[in-house]
Amino acid sequence: MTYEMTVDDVTRLTPDVKQFHLVAADHSFDFRPGQHTTVQFEQDGEEVVRPYTVTNLPGTDELTLAIRRYDDGTASVWMHERERGDTVEVGDVDGNLYVRDFDSDVVFVATGTGITPMAAMLRDYADRGDGDAHLFVGEKTREDLIYRETFDRTAASNDNVDVTYSLSEEDWDGATGHVQHRLTDELDSLEGRDFYVCGVPQMVVETTDLLKDEGVSEDHIYTEGWEGDEVADEDEDGDGDE
Repeated sequence: MTYEMTVDDVTRLTPDVKQFHLVAADHSFDFRPGQHTTVQFEQDGEEVVRPYTVTNLPGTDELTLAIRRYDDGTASVWMHERERGDTVEVGDVDGNLYVRDFDSDVVFVATGTGITPMAAMLRDYADRGDGDAHLFVGEKTREDLIYRETFDRTAASNDNVDVTYSLSEEDWDGATGHVQHRLTDELDSLEGRDFYVCGVPQMVVETTDLLKDEGVSEDHIYTEGWEGDEVADEDEDGDGDE
């Protein structure tokens, strides 16, 4: 099923990421924080369908999407051309990323716009969770960080929430390097936690492998599930490096 939504507001979050606030005329969205919708449109006679995570909480007629523009992209370029008052067709909200157990300690690991499901999930866990949550965010530079002020406020106002940022292409007073390598340094133990991972496919695969090597059961590692195939395709084409 699809829904016609109106662009109510557009906010630039970073030089290449815009946030789109969409409003439906006659529908209230019920979903689990962390899940995604699809943006659908026709271009050059072909239907284009792309998934984007919803960053707001359910129960309203609104959806908020943070989308990075890629110069060679199709949907991201099209979305970045949308302005207030334009209409956008979206699909149902669904997906594999959402908090499974609010009594368990949780770890969120994200790079790039993979942070978008974590934004909703962390907010949901801060409201409902009984354990500890640690968010790990990997980016190239501070300029690329999305929702940093929001995450910092959440951590400051919730004793059970911690946030670690790791930059791979900028020297600063925080952590550096690929974010997945921070897990064993920052966490006193990996046992008894649920791990939610989203972002660059190579990072997702490497993080999953690292966690398994450290003894974390696959039953406690949650991803969208398609990343392994994506990395395999890139490796076959000789483009597997992050």
